[in-house]
Amino acid sequence: MGKVQLENIKAYAHHGCLPQETNIGSDYLVNVSVDTNLLKASVSDQLKDTVDYVHINRIVKQEMAIPSKLLEHVAKRIIDRIFIELPTVDNAMVSVSKINPPINGDVQKVTVSLNLQRGQSVQ
Repeated sequence: MGKVQLENIKAYAHHGCLPQETNIGSDYLVNVSVDTNLLKASVSDQLKDTVDYVHINRIVKQEMAIPSKLLEHVAKRIIDRIFIELPTVDNAMVSVSKINPPINGDVQKVTVSLNLQRGQSVQ
């Protein structure tokens, strides 16, 4: 097994429960880590034998562009797409951070992380 990780993908999006959050938008950082078998790629040196991180980045950018009230919902949508579009991924962890959230206090960011295995149901 191995991991493919993308760190601090920057996005500007319109997520949140407050009207000002969805109207004005905010800066976000997204981190993705997927578990997959990297042995074949380590020998073949072929992109077709690994998880393409460009594909993961595209999924993140597209899902971040769809407004949601909760960061949890955005993270789950990203993971769902990863499992649908990248069949060799066994486990995915996604963290979505809102930079400078509109809350009372000096808070640099809030982060929601979701870690799911392929086939795991959410109840």
